[in-house]
Amino acid sequence: MYRRLSKLSMLNSFFLFGPRGCGKTTLIHEKFRDVDHLWIDFLNLDNELRYKGRPELLVQEYRGLKEKPKWIVIDEVQKVPQILDVVHRLIEEEKVKFALTGSSARKLKRAQANLLAGRAFSFSLSSLSYLELGPDFDLEVSLNFGTLPKLFSVELEKEEDKKRYLKSYVSTYLREEIIVEQLVRNIEPFHRFLEVAAQMNGEIINYSKLGREANVTDKSVSRYFEILSDTLMGYLLPAYHKSVRKQQIESPRFYFFDTGVIRAIRNDLKYPVNPKTYDYGKLFESFIIMEIVKQNEYFEADFKLYYLKTKDGAEIDLIVEDKRKTFLIEIKSKKVDSKEDLVSLCNLSSSFKNSRSLVLCMNEKSIQIDGNVTAMNWKDGISLIFT
Repeated sequence: MYRRLSKLSMLNSFFLFGPRGCGKTTLIHEKFRDVDHLWIDFLNLDNELRYKGRPELLVQEYRGLKEKPKWIVIDEVQKVPQILDVVHRLIEEEKVKFALTGSSARKLKRAQANLLAGRAFSFSLSSLSYLELGPDFDLEVSLNFGTLPKLFSVELEKEEDKKRYLKSYVSTYLREEIIVEQLVRNIEPFHRFLEVAAQMNGEIINYSKLGREANVTDKSVSRYFEILSDTLMGYLLPAYHKSVRKQQIESPRFYFFDTGVIRAIRNDLKYPVNPKTYDYGKLFESFIIMEIVKQNEYFEADFKLYYLKTKDGAEIDLIVEDKRKTFLIEIKSKKVDSKEDLVSLCNLSSSFKNSRSLVLCMNEKSIQIDGNVTAMNWKDGISLIFT
């Protein structure tokens, strides 16, 4: 088992959200291995139906216990949203602490569930970071198959089994997350949208174009992206602008949370990802951006993340900023030793005061380019951001 970077609070109740298969249950089992707790699993249909019919049973059962546990763990809490009113009551009246896991908060919000008004912290978990994998990390494997924890188990050592798992993962997501949770009324349009969205991963969202290709309305495209974002299947990267109003006008980019999932949705798993190809570069970009998203969450760095594209076509792949510092980031899946392909970054960097311009690439050593741009190994660059 890999040690996860998420720093769950053991002093306060909390939610832990994340896509299916990212290891939420495994992490909770590890955290509570030596902690007195009561475990309730809503993936167990009997439990789901029993508490859905009478959520107040939780109060009766807790008060009926001779030895009161310090914690109650509820797995897949979104299946019984009404249980959160009871959770709130037990926190207030009995001072019980809760660990609440779920694949998304979307159903909870839609059901107008009690989200505990600050009484529970909120954490998220994604597929494995290269930091969590440590010596087991392999970039080529990660770009081809992603980093879902199950892929690193003994039973999935063979590539064919990894491919079978990823295909099953995508169908399970559609079946259990979308159909069972009733996030859309008709699965076929969403399925078409999903395939087109995966093909356009990392591109600026053109709602009309995507809608035409998936044969759905622009409004449906917008709602489907909200579903992907709310179920943590991906990340909407907003356009950069100092005006919040203008940020909202510009279309975001969307990145799926895992490269293996992207390739499974595209039905590309039968083709290896080869270095020095366009697809390799786009998957590498997606991988790097999601690594920064993960570490921003796990280290609670609270950076704001954006992309920039000017009217004349100049682009910066990623802007990472807070009140103290700003990083302008270009991502290249090759070694970089000259200004070639970095014109936008070199020209735009002077417009950002107190900023650092980085090229995250395959270089073994850092080098200065054009005076104010540093090209460095991508691992060193990410480490620098979060130091």
